Amino acid sequence: MTNKSKSTAAKASMQSAADAEIQTALQSQTPFRAFWSAFCENRGALVGLSILAIIILAAIFADFIAPHSLSEQYRDSVRAQPVFAGGSWKFILGTDGVGRDTLSRLIYGARTSLFIALAVVVVSMFFGIALGLLAASTSVAVDVVISRVIESLMAFPSLVLAVLLVAVLGPGLFSTIIAVSIGYLPTYVRLMRACAKTELSKDYVTAAKVMGVGKFRLMVRTILPNCMAPLIVQAALGTSGALLEAAALGFLGFGVQPPTPEWGAMLADAREFIRSDPWIVTLPGLAILITVIAINLAGDGLRDALDPKLRRS
Repeated sequence: MTNKSKSTAAKASMQSAADAEIQTALQSQTPFRAFWSAFCENRGALVGLSILAIIILAAIFADFIAPHSLSEQYRDSVRAQPVFAGGSWKFILGTDGVGRDTLSRLIYGARTSLFIALAVVVVSMFFGIALGLLAASTSVAVDVVISRVIESLMAFPSLVLAVLLVAVLGPGLFSTIIAVSIGYLPTYVRLMRACAKTELSKDYVTAAKVMGVGKFRLMVRTILPNCMAPLIVQAALGTSGALLEAAALGFLGFGVQPPTPEWGAMLADAREFIRSDPWIVTLPGLAILITVIAINLAGDGLRDALDPKLRRS
């Protein structure tokens, strides 16, 4: 054998050994480490998660971070300019039309807006999973009834349906959560039903039935865990939509009522100053924009990490 052939064989052997080590390392990873490794491959997702973590921490610790009270009015500083426009450092982002500190209200508004978005996702996902499993596991008649009701809800744009429900229930925090949750319910019902129907046709479900596993345990303990990945991704991406819809209701006056700070309501209060003091209306809009982009970036990385077909090699 020539020296060149020996060198080629040695390189091939070293490559095979390296591939085997990588495969062993991947197999030895815990599920969380494997998920985090796949998530970290998407740099945009890491940026979005970092921004989102900062916003969530600011919302949680708003009582300690906010420089001023959320409702205190400084009559001698009405519509004060922010620092970047030549204003005082006492009010870093200026004040609104009645003299309240904009930065403090943005921080407290993050708490309200994120709470609404997360509550909407939790409520709609919980009832969507329950109805989807019920439609997939019971009789054809029940499946048809649930499907027709869900299709009826989908006939209305979600924002129009939310406005209609809030008009009936009355404006407020919990009315907003209920109204937006009903609008997002069909997405989770249809996703859960489709996923459950697919899983019911697989061999491991047949084996569980042969072993005598009850229907409730079969759906909750066997099928539901295998359907959670797409549901989690949908929940992550749906959070930004819920936040936007809640902000739209607040802007229209159907959402959270004053003096509770909420980004959509802050936009509505500031729209009359859009020409004279544009920063008052720009800052809440930027807060919504940045948060929505951060959630979407993190959700995109979550989708890549949970779906092996989308993972980068």
